[in-house]
Amino acid sequence: MSSPEITVQLHDKALRLLQEDASKIENLIEVQMGNLTTRQCPLYEEVLDTQMYGFSREIDFAVRAGLIADTVGRELVSRLERNLALLYEALERKR
Repeated sequence: MSSPEITVQLHDKALRLLQEDASKIENLIEVQMGNLTTRQCPLYEEVLDTQMYGFSREIDFAVRAGLIADTVGRELVSRLERNLALLYEALERKR
């Protein structure tokens, strides 16, 4: 296997793993959105914030290591941040 092929495989694998992690966070957001009628749980919000921070660090590492493009990383984080903002807006309206 040549070096360019290995590089492409690493890029693809890094992006796939990051997308899987983003999907897990999106699932957490969806669960909380679905439970807006129940009592708000500050611990759940902290978990989401912690997950987002960890994910942003993963993105930063992948970009610095050259595994993904900066624009791809920013888009992954932005999408999650928009979903999280929608959740927090919904929670505020509920209060």
